[in-house]
Amino acid sequence: MPPRARPSFSKEGDKPDSIYKVIEVIGTSPSSWEEAAKSAVDKVASHVEDLRVAEIVELDMRIDENKVVAYRARVKVSFKYHEPHGTP
Repeated sequence: MPPRARPSFSKEGDKPDSIYKVIEVIGTSPSSWEEAAKSAVDKVASHVEDLRVAEIVELDMRIDENKVVAYRARVKVSFKYHEPHGTP
């Protein structure tokens, strides 16, 4: 199997010394893994600015009484780190 391509963090206007923070979140959906991943990214986007890359790291399902009741996506989301205002 060929090595997995890693996402590029470059974006026009980025300085060579840009710093990114990566967080891991889990999204859920009753209908699909795609919706679970999207819900995770949408939730992060509502609280954090300057998102850059989302990487799916794990997919699983919650099962209750022998039936799939939820799809779950564990997602790493990166965003550009900005110094707090007033920090030298």
